[in-house]
Amino acid sequence: MKQADVLITGASGFIGSAVAHKLVASGYSVRAMVRPSSPRHHIAGLDLEFCEGDLRDEASIKHALQNVKYVFHLAADYRLWAPHPDEVFATNVGGTRAIMQEALRAAVERIVYTSSVATLALTADGSPADEACSMSESEGIGAYKRSKIAAERLVSDMIAHNALPAVIVNPSAPVGPRDVRPTPTGRIIIEAARGRVPAFVDTGLNLVHVDDVAEGHLAALRHGKIGARYILGGQNVSFGKMLGDIASLVGRRPARIRLPHWAVLPAAYASEAIAHVTGHEPFATVEGVRMSKHVMFFKTAKAEKELGYRSRPYLEGLADAVSWFNDAGYLQR
Repeated sequence: MKQADVLITGASGFIGSAVAHKLVASGYSVRAMVRPSSPRHHIAGLDLEFCEGDLRDEASIKHALQNVKYVFHLAADYRLWAPHPDEVFATNVGGTRAIMQEALRAAVERIVYTSSVATLALTADGSPADEACSMSESEGIGAYKRSKIAAERLVSDMIAHNALPAVIVNPSAPVGPRDVRPTPTGRIIIEAARGRVPAFVDTGLNLVHVDDVAEGHLAALRHGKIGARYILGGQNVSFGKMLGDIASLVGRRPARIRLPHWAVLPAAYASEAIAHVTGHEPFATVEGVRMSKHVMFFKTAKAEKELGYRSRPYLEGLADAVSWFNDAGYLQR
């Protein structure tokens, strides 16, 4: 295979597509390892060298890593519900192990590993958390969280014991264009924009424009310290405010009914029961409701200081998301 500056996994995903756009715009030659079935229309036209493969196929990983200097590993199974949770672990943990081991053999110069704020311990008083404390796998709610905790620990151990040249980034909840799948946050935006979220639970999350997260990835490549991790986040926003801002963007009345968490759990259990029959991912998940008991607020001071990271007002990302979903037909389905 010809020489490439960067191999990126997950380029067809939400954050991955944003990183791919930024890499190409910054002048890097980029090879994208994607599954044959992955959508590519949102990255069509980019100067990418596509290499088909799968994180569970070590031969395809070895092939993709030929003649590259840097690796951005973003591919992950980002489902808050899955009929077979072991599939989430196979991709997020097993796939990460395989690509990190092969990256060591290929002697790549630097790796940016995309983890998640889901691996970080929250504060007892609900104040914004930072990179200082990790959550144990036993504390994680659901397969996705537990798998990301296990995968990040795997990478950290390889950095410490195998000299893996990796920097870890922990995005919060990105919003913006090209959310093809869409992500759980994107699904909330779509349903709220369609007027199908009449009530909400009192929680909070950290929202950030996906393109700022992508810029943070490139900053981690250039300025990040090996073994360090950096929160790539934006603004801490209450869920009620987020829904109100979506309503304002589309000219709807905002949801005003606030429900206690226990009142939503039966609907989540029912949604998952139906999903087991239909095979379609439920909108409300038990894991999601349980997670909403905790305010997911974070701060980005470390990334700002060491990477020069900056994020725009979250409302710009929300507006870009609504506009993209509308243009792509998601709001008319």
